[in-house]
Amino acid sequence: MNIALIAQDAKKELMVKLCIAYCGILSRHKLCATASTGKMVSDATGLRVYNFLSGAQGGYQQIASRVSCDEIDAVFFFRDYAGPESSKNAENDLLRLCDVHVIPYATNIATAEILIHGLERGDLDWRNVGRPVV
Repeated sequence: MNIALIAQDAKKELMVKLCIAYCGILSRHKLCATASTGKMVSDATGLRVYNFLSGAQGGYQQIASRVSCDEIDAVFFFRDYAGPESSKNAENDLLRLCDVHVIPYATNIATAEILIHGLERGDLDWRNVGRPVV
């Protein structure tokens, strides 16, 4: 499965810790991320991560375009609500596209762990059950 990792500055360390904890499961999937999140995860875990641009430079939109083309199967997006408002529209557009295309996404550590356990069990493999037509 193709999994997108995005974490705003205050949440990057949390994303790294999640990826360290579940490195074995995540290593069986294709990972992509916004630039600094991907680099931090890769450096800390050794996982191969394809890096898009930073979120502020269009990384959210790059991932959103992959979501809309059914090239992303799950999104982990740890957001910092205390951070700047500058990218809120891009964030909301990405999450809206996940809803429209029935892509599971996690915006906090608890939901991320549930999705990872679902990945491990094979519960989230949409290719085996087919996505509903929207």
